[in-house]
Amino acid sequence: MTTVRDGQVSGSAARLPEGRYGRSADERADRKLKIVGAVLGAALVAMVGWFGYDYVAGQKISAELIKFDTVSDSEVKVHLEVRKQADAAGTCTLRSLAEDGTEVGRRDVRIDASGAGRTDEIYTVRTTSRATSTELTGCSADGGSAG
Repeated sequence: MTTVRDGQVSGSAARLPEGRYGRSADERADRKLKIVGAVLGAALVAMVGWFGYDYVAGQKISAELIKFDTVSDSEVKVHLEVRKQADAAGTCTLRSLAEDGTEVGRRDVRIDASGAGRTDEIYTVRTTSRATSTELTGCSADGGSAG
């Protein structure tokens, strides 16, 4: 029912037509939140990308354990692939484990500054008892850049 009093219309006819006078306050707030969310999301992606690039590009020495062969109860041969920059020198640490998980051997392998790129080397790790696994715990450059 529509009533007119002192020039004012009340009731169902008093509603403004939908969409005629711009967005409502809720729609404006939703749009602002979407814009703020998109900007913050893009900033987060850019920051993660930057940290990832810096981590990968900052590594002067990295290595990968290709395989190991338990030669005897006191020796393991380890095939290590090392990737490094031309001027980089540092150390990679190998450790051998027994079947129960205890460490039975450890060796720090010196990586010289000569040459760049990728090199494959076989190293021997002496053990106190039979090793069932060997792992590369990490590499670090002489400047402190861990890899």
